[in-house]
This record gives sequence, structure tokens and C-alpha cells, in this order.
Amino acid sequence: MTRSVSAPDGETLVRPVTPRLALRKSLARLSVRPRSIIVLSAVPVLAITAGIIGWLLDWRLGVDSAVYRAGALTLLHGDPLYDSSTLAPEPWWALLPFTYPPTAALLFVPLAAVPTQVAWGVLTAISVLAMALVIRVTIGSLPKPVDDSRWWSSPARATLVFSVVMLGLEPVWRTVFLGQINLILMALVVVDVLVISARDSRAGGILVGVAAAVKLTPLIFVVHLFLTGKRKAAARALATFAGLEGLMLLLIPSDTIRYWTKTVSDTGRIGPVHWAGNQSLNGLMNRVTDLAPWASKAAIGVSALLAIPAVWLMLRFHRRGQALAALLVSAFFALLASPISWSHHWVWAVPLIVLLIARLPRTRAGDAWRRWVGTGAVIAVFISCVLLVLPNGRNIELHWKFWQGVLGNAYILMPLVLAAVLVTRWMLRRRRRIREAAPS
Repeated sequence: MTRSVSAPDGETLVRPVTPRLALRKSLARLSVRPRSIIVLSAVPVLAITAGIIGWLLDWRLGVDSAVYRAGALTLLHGDPLYDSSTLAPEPWWALLPFTYPPTAALLFVPLAAVPTQVAWGVLTAISVLAMALVIRVTIGSLPKPVDDSRWWSSPARATLVFSVVMLGLEPVWRTVFLGQINLILMALVVVDVLVISARDSRAGGILVGVAAAVKLTPLIFVVHLFLTGKRKAAARALATFAGLEGLMLLLIPSDTIRYWTKTVSDTGRIGPVHWAGNQSLNGLMNRVTDLAPWASKAAIGVSALLAIPAVWLMLRFHRRGQALAALLVSAFFALLASPISWSHHWVWAVPLIVLLIARLPRTRAGDAWRRWVGTGAVIAVFISCVLLVLPNGRNIELHWKFWQGVLGNAYILMPLVLAAVLVTRWMLRRRRRIREAAPS
């Protein structure tokens, strides 16, 4: 490869373009600096290194990643996934049931090639890179800052800073600590909805379908794609999900039938719904009603009622060209409506915080304090680790005092308060416009 340059005397010279130079030019177009890549890749390298050391020293790394790996080994050995509360390949310190769809076991097969602790390191490395990708796509979906001197005017620098800072959020570090896949699933959805489907690509919806095949909650984004006019992408997502489940029906028919007829509705395999860590409406209703037999049904009813304003708010953001905000409405509604939403599922706080911080410089002077307080409150909720400080476990949550109940359900209250503020502000502005338009 060559390029033409002008010499001082006007003569045109032809110089070879080395692979290194070509790489630098490509990174420049993407606003990604080699130094940023080196810094960002340090955490994944450290994670894999820690996994290898943990394997050599027999550390207990990644309870959930150990279950993922055990599910893959069980599938490869031809043993049943759901017949018992534990799997034979699980280490003694991670004896938990396999609660995921059969497709998840198939997609976890690569983890079976490495020891348990190394599998944790690999998942951690991928998770950190997935979070960085989410942050980069989030920044790219926002309006460019007016003031180029702002530090976030450089997507590469902002992605690097946010990626490091966001490791301090409880949902993020707990996902990493447990060896969970929440950050990876979030990246699949964000890239699909905000990039691939947004460009009307024929691949739109496929990543959402894959995410839903691993954990069922991402099925909400099939509805999101459909309601936002991406109906072909929604159909592809549903077809991908059904195709993967159909494949498992051919491979392991007994396990697949058992999952969809019994296991999928058995929340007891996941854990007690009233635990403090379950930050869903179902968990809230069971806590405040002292495990009343109608609590879960009441949670479903409340979720159905909340679906109306949620769809309205989501479509309003979508029609105003705010695709990220619309996606976040769907994501947080899914967390509220899901029967089980452990605190580490709330990694959607990452793009939300990026969005809130990016809006601060464009705030009018009179409203600045409100946005600063609101943004600070959201960050405080997810960085405070309040769920770890409050007394919990052994049914203690059923006897919380009022103030403990407020703090212990902070994740649930946060999107509800934000939505209430947005709807109230819209109503006040609408009333003001009507008043101003009325003849005097």
C-alpha cells in the first residue's frame, strides 16, 4: 500500500503505508487512540491473569461463572440440567441450580475448555470490554457537545474514564465478582437496538434474540423494536430466539421440555423472592406484605398498570429522536416487571448515568441545580452499596423499619421517581403552553 505526498520542491513522492500507519488512521476515524486501547485492555488482562493465579492457588472465583461452566460440561456429558438442585461438575463452593434456558448451556460451552477460575477471568475480561462498548455506543448516540473543550468531547477519552469509574457501581462490580453475564447481554441489546437495527440492517434483531435465549428478560426488547417501528428486526429477534430454542429441542428434548413446562416458572430455584437483593416489584410486594400469598399476583397487576405510562414515555422519547432514552425506559421497566431482578442485573445504570452526566452542560442556569441533584442522587443509589449495609437474610427484610424499606428498595424507587418527574414536568409544560396560547 502506498500514498502520495508533496515534497518541498513540489515533486510528488510515493511512500509506502505501513500496517502500523494504516491502523493508526483507522483508529483516528473511530476516535479511538492507541493509548486508550492499551489502558482499557489492562483490566481484562489483569482479570485473566487473576483467573490463572486463582486456578493455580485454588481460589474461589466466580460463583455464577462456575455454574455456567458446569452447565456446559453437563450438556457435553449428556446429563440432565434440571433434574436436581446442583450439577455434578460444580465445585463445592458453588453448589447452585442451573436456572437458565437450555440454549445458555450451549453458548457457555467455550467455558468448558478452561478451569473454573480461568473461566471467571475470561468472562470478566469480556464483561469489562462489553461495558466499554456500551459506553462508547451511548456517547455516540448523544448530541455532540457544543463546547469542544469539555473532556467528553473526545469519545475515546470519555469512554476510558467512564469505563474505569463505572467499575465502582455496585451492579457492575458485583457482576464482575460473581462472574455474571449482565454486562455482555446489555452490550448485545445496546449494539443491536442503537446501531444495527437503527441502520435497518438485515442483521437487526439477531443479537436481541441471542440475549433472550440466554436469559428471558431481554424478550422485552423484541416488543421495544416492534413498537418503535423496527418490525422486521423484532421478527428476526423472535425468530432467532425460537430457532435457538428449537435447536435445543432437537439436541436435548427432555431437558428442553422440562425447562419450558416446569423450571421456567419455578422461581424457588433462583432464590427467595423476598431477599433484599431482588430489586423488582415482585420482591418489593413480597417484602411489604410479609409474603402474602397474593403478593406476586399484585406485582403482576402493578407491572401491567405501569406498562401504560412506560410505553407512552418510551414512544415519546423515540419520536423526539432520543433512542437511548427510549431504550432505557424499556430496560428499567423490564427490571421492575421481572419476577427476579437481582441487584447485579441493574447494570443499565451505566448508560443512564452517562446520559445524565452528558446532559448537565446543556442545562439552563435556572434548572441546573435540579439536574445536578438528580444526577447525584442516581449515582449515589448505585454506588452506595446500601443493600449490603442494611440487615438482610433470614427473613430480616420482612421486618424492616420504614426508612430501611425505603433504602432497601432504592433501585426500584429510582426509575419510578425519575419517570414521575418526567411525566410531571411534561404536564406542567403542556399546561403552561395551553395557558400562553389562550386568548387574553
